[in-house]
Amino acid sequence: FLKNAFKDRLVDKTYHAFVWWSVKDDSGKIDAPIARSKNDFRKWSASRGVRGEKREAVTEYRVLSRFEEGGEKFTFIESRPKTGRTHQIRVHMKFINHPLVCDSLYNEKRPKALGFDRLALHSRKISFTGQNGDNYEFEAPYPDDFLEALARTPMGL
Repeated sequence: FLKNAFKDRLVDKTYHAFVWWSVKDDSGKIDAPIARSKNDFRKWSASRGVRGEKREAVTEYRVLSRFEEGGEKFTFIESRPKTGRTHQIRVHMKFINHPLVCDSLYNEKRPKALGFDRLALHSRKISFTGQNGDNYEFEAPYPDDFLEALARTPMGL
């Protein structure tokens, strides 16, 4: 059941992430098809210079907090992909010039910050309607590195 629910886009997925620089709009929708990068088979791209046909990709986001650390600006966001493409959140945030913190694949020049040694992306919540018609919601607690980074924000978690 769940496998088909994901495939049929019936599962609502919520991610939290730290991105570089101050995201201007408090919320937004990125509707930019993506395909494999022509230059690097590991990467996907929403820009020109892709291999093959671009596939629909839509991501909604909203700003949870903006802050500065060590002279650099960061934004803590909530992201909700409406399609399930490989690296979709990473590609879309780079597309609007706000790559994820510690993303060595899509932002080689600034891979580490805020104490992260891994991609600053967390699958926070999923929700769906079960076969019995009941609504289900599962929320994952933040890992320690997220808690430490969140403590640096105005949210102060």
